[in-house]
Amino acid sequence: MADVTLLTVYGAQASGSIAVEAALTLLGVPYSLIEGATWVDEEARNRVATENPMRQIPTLVMPDGEVMTESAAILIYLADMYPDAGLAPAPEDARRRQFLRWMVYVSSAIYSLHWIKPDVQRIGAPVSARTSVVNAVHERIAFCWNNMDRQLEPGRYLLGDDLSVLDLYVTVVSRFGPWRDRFYEVAPRMTPVVRRVDEDPRLTAFWRERFPQD
Repeated sequence: MADVTLLTVYGAQASGSIAVEAALTLLGVPYSLIEGATWVDEEARNRVATENPMRQIPTLVMPDGEVMTESAAILIYLADMYPDAGLAPAPEDARRRQFLRWMVYVSSAIYSLHWIKPDVQRIGAPVSARTSVVNAVHERIAFCWNNMDRQLEPGRYLLGDDLSVLDLYVTVVSRFGPWRDRFYEVAPRMTPVVRRVDEDPRLTAFWRERFPQD
């Protein structure tokens, strides 16, 4: 097992880094946090740029200086490094295929769309169209949550009775636009799961500090 006692996380409150921070909290792995909301703060973007040229969070720096980016990849890596914690199905577990499928799906089909919202010119839209573009993005996200919800049959958690980093990922990303009320509407099967993760006593203090609910 790699030495991860000196991990550094570039992150921010109420951001995608929260899923990574939540996983580290559950694992009991110490880490240092470099705080900065890169979507609104140029200084934060410049800080993380030394490690991640995309200037995005989360960015994870290993003790030896190796850098990991992409929230889904980081979560899968951390879960696999601590198999006894049970935060991901093992490679030989039949649930592994769906675990990988939905981890990548949340990242690519849903989370990635939030990149558009701070600056709609990134997709060639004029600034004057921001409201309509953001509304369209939120509609697409709602559609994608509903698509995922219709294909899952959760138990206590999304893949059965065991909490995984997929549950953490969905719990965090579902707090972004179009926000939880819409998520509850379009994802009724997943709703009890995210509420269960919200209320996990191991994360009560963490949620309060890093991503308090409105």
